[in-house]
Amino acid sequence: MTATQENRNARRVLEGTVTSTKMVKTITVEVERTYKHAKYGKFVRKAKKYHAHDEKGEAQLGDRVEVVACRPYSKTKRWRLVRIVEKSRLVDSTDFSIEGGVS
Repeated sequence: MTATQENRNARRVLEGTVTSTKMVKTITVEVERTYKHAKYGKFVRKAKKYHAHDEKGEAQLGDRVEVVACRPYSKTKRWRLVRIVEKSRLVDSTDFSIEGGVS
């Protein structure tokens, strides 16, 4: 086995939160990272959004997901959904019904 064959499957894996599911087979994942500022030493949080391919449409808004780098699916989509780490605890607003109004 050569060195290139050993490293071939070592792909970049990120974990983030689903912020949008409005597109077909595509989710938007926000990945937050923290780093120490070079000059001041303060820990800074930065967030970046990635478009990921969700073939089955199983990820929902607010879910914690794991995405992996892959071949380009489209102009902006270079990530693929691997698994859902944690389901969202957000309550769907369609579950509630208003019985009666203001008179």
